[in-house]
Amino acid sequence: MATNPKYHDIGRSFVQQYYTLLDGDAHARRSLANFYTADTSLMTFEGQQLVGQRKITERFETLDLKSQHTLTEIDTQPTQEGGVLVVVLGQVKTDDDPPQTFNQTFVLKPSGESFYVQHDIFRLALQS
Repeated sequence: MATNPKYHDIGRSFVQQYYTLLDGDAHARRSLANFYTADTSLMTFEGQQLVGQRKITERFETLDLKSQHTLTEIDTQPTQEGGVLVVVLGQVKTDDDPPQTFNQTFVLKPSGESFYVQHDIFRLALQS
């Protein structure tokens, strides 16, 4: 099973595109659906598990707020079969709320000449 030698560039490019769309307007945010497959992509958002493009897109649509993500670290690793593991650490500011630290992990799986998000886990780093 071969690993992709360009995993670092692929992961960083994906992250740039993803957060640009996420921080954009409602139309841009709807474009995030293109990263996910109809029925095999999985997302866990703050403990809520979503399966498939439609459910994941619905979750993005419920985020009726303006967000601004500041990325602190982007770590990447190659996975078997040419995929990429991406871990993002940063802060997100929504509307007038103070910034909060978050962690997001993606597994990108190759599909032809491009990639799709096979797994996506998002969690705010809230202190109790």
